[in-house]
Amino acid sequence: MKDSSEPGGPQIGARLKAARQSKRLTLDDLAASCGVTKGYLSKLERDHVNASVATLIKVCAALEIPVGSLFENATAGEVVRADARPQISFGGEKMAEFLLTPSNERRIQVLMSEIEPGGGSGREYYSLPADVNFVHVLEGGLRVSFEGGRTDPESESVDAEDVVLQVGDSFTFAPRHNHSFSAEGTVQAKVLWVLNPALPEGPRVPA
Repeated sequence: MKDSSEPGGPQIGARLKAARQSKRLTLDDLAASCGVTKGYLSKLERDHVNASVATLIKVCAALEIPVGSLFENATAGEVVRADARPQISFGGEKMAEFLLTPSNERRIQVLMSEIEPGGGSGREYYSLPADVNFVHVLEGGLRVSFEGGRTDPESESVDAEDVVLQVGDSFTFAPRHNHSFSAEGTVQAKVLWVLNPALPEGPRVPA
C-alpha cells in the first residue's frame, strides 16, 4: 500500500508550498504559527513526510486554505467509480484514504480509510468543524479515543475515553470533540467515514 510520502501517492506538498508563498510567509513564519519545526514543514512541502491529521488541519488553517482544497483532483460528478476513486491526503500515519463522494458535494462527505496495524490519525488529538461523524468498520478493528472522555450532550455525562469497534460495528459522534483514531489489532482496518456536512472552506485549529 502506498501512503502520501511514497511515489505515486497523493502529492500535497506543492500545493501547500504555493499557498505559503502566495501569503509571502517564510517557513519560519509558518512554523511559528503551527507549532512545528521549519525542517518538518520543509519535508512536508517536498512530500517526504506524512503529517498527522491534527497537524495538517493546523497548517491549512494558518495558510487560510480549506482542507478540502487538497482533494481538488478528485473526480467531480455524481458517480465515483470503484476503480477510479481518488486517493487523498488528510494526514495520519500508515494509512491511505479515498474520497467516495464528488469533491464538489458539500452536504455530505464520505471517506474510506485503509489503516495498517499501528497506523491512524497520529498521537495528537484533533477536532473537525462538522456536526456529525459516522464511522463503520468494514474490516479489522478501530479505536477512537477522546480527550478527557466523550460527553453526552443530553445528560452531560462523560463516557469512556476509548471506543473500540470491530467488523460490522458503527459509531456516531460529534467530531468537534477532540479525538484521534488508530487501527485496533494486528490486521489492516478498512473504515468508512461519513461527515455531515462536508468539511467547510475554513477549518478551525483545534483548541
